[in-house]
Amino acid sequence: MNLDWSAFTPAPSALGGLLIGAAAVLLMAGAGRIAGISGILGGLWPMERGGSWRPAFLLGLFAAPWLYRIGAALPVIAVEAGTARLIAAGLLVGIGTRYASGCTSGHGVCGVARGSPRSLAATALFMAAGFGVVYAMRHLAAG
Repeated sequence: MNLDWSAFTPAPSALGGLLIGAAAVLLMAGAGRIAGISGILGGLWPMERGGSWRPAFLLGLFAAPWLYRIGAALPVIAVEAGTARLIAAGLLVGIGTRYASGCTSGHGVCGVARGSPRSLAATALFMAAGFGVVYAMRHLAAG
């Protein structure tokens, strides 16, 4: 395995993690809601009663890279997959979030922090699935 040490960014990564954690805590403390992005997005239409915070939260997600850009350059993103593969991946992730009753942010960040058994199981399963897919794509499908 060859590591790209220029991509090793512990300080920005730690800051990003702290900001994600702070946003999750503030949403739980302020609105009593879990910061699960699929649930927030899914509750937009039809708008749930008292759900006016949802567009503000999503606006913050979309605005974050633009605000980051003020102080630093955005990283270059290189996607090495075709359109069909990206569409299939997006559909599989969407189906998975419905079956798991949540996404990586809801289960992996908020649920694990709360010690939810369902979130611990969901997080373990989607991490195992991710490891398996990466292994299959890099070692089994490549040869």
